[in-house]
Amino acid sequence: MQGKKKKILFSAYSLDVGGIETALVTLLNYLSKQDEYDITLVLEKKQGIFLEKLDKKIKVIKYTPSYIKLIGKGINAIKRAKFILLYKNKFDASFAYATYCKMASFTARTASENASLWVHNNYYYFFEKDDNAYKEFFDSIFAHSFKNILFVSEEAKKQYIEKYGTLLENVDVCNNLINYKRIQRLAKEEIKLKRDDTLTTFINVARHDEHQKRITRLIESAKLLKQDDKKFRILLVGSGNDTEKYKEMVETYNLSKEVIFVGNQSNPYPYYDISDCVILTSEYEGYPVVYVEANVLNKPIITTDVSDSKKEIENKFGIITEKSVQSIYNAMKNFIENGYEIKEKFEPVAFNSEIIEKVKKIIDKQ
Repeated sequence: MQGKKKKILFSAYSLDVGGIETALVTLLNYLSKQDEYDITLVLEKKQGIFLEKLDKKIKVIKYTPSYIKLIGKGINAIKRAKFILLYKNKFDASFAYATYCKMASFTARTASENASLWVHNNYYYFFEKDDNAYKEFFDSIFAHSFKNILFVSEEAKKQYIEKYGTLLENVDVCNNLINYKRIQRLAKEEIKLKRDDTLTTFINVARHDEHQKRITRLIESAKLLKQDDKKFRILLVGSGNDTEKYKEMVETYNLSKEVIFVGNQSNPYPYYDISDCVILTSEYEGYPVVYVEANVLNKPIITTDVSDSKKEIENKFGIITEKSVQSIYNAMKNFIENGYEIKEKFEPVAFNSEIIEKVKKIIDKQ
């Protein structure tokens, strides 16, 4: 006789294009298909191209706080009371998946005593190594009230423990599940842009946010490579607040043939397929989803020294650079001239198995 399904709640901001959103949908769909779990997803904004990718058995709730001054507090008090009445401790486990979203923190902590905060960014660097701002952020989302705190990198976990010390015994590292079969299948879809074997193609898949992603470093490096008469192109997959700034730089440097703006893509994987190398020029990261996507598609990586790159990428899957234009340029130039041979075989089944085991262990906590 089949046992009673466990009720699980996840909370996030939206399901727009992004690495975190991709990972969330992959995890939710995996858990839903196990037929052991009854899953509810709470979104602040019930929108995004990934909504249609969700398993139809997953219940989606919209919870949008009011940001109107003066009357907003009263409206939010009513919304909180209603949510508490309907869902207080009604779930066996819950996960606040969008760390920065206060709604996600509230709903997850309310829904289950077995609540987990899943931290997908490196907030120590986000707050520019300001200890007070860092702690104020985690205090504002009541991190201490969660039963478990999960980080996607060892680096971020260590920083958190250093700031909070012995208060944190249920802190662990748990990366994001990857649907490697889907990635491999989607990578073969036809796109207008084609592989060009007469030049080297680099691909950057990122939100256009200069504070974190530092795509100006990549454009400046492209300028130097063009001065060297190197044959290359860079595909920029993504968009954001700084897209226009990047386009102006490209125009100013006369790089329109070398730097191609692809925009947001629900399926970025064919662009990986026609590329020779994945490149990140970020100032900081939680754990880049593109690392795993590149590994699945057997693409070498050039990355600045972020997250667990020294442990996970260096001398295995790619090249680590300093966070400078000169270092990035040198690595790109070297790749154009000599290429890079991947040294280690990525094992997606083992990668996923470790994550699933951790998630199930958390769900089963009493």
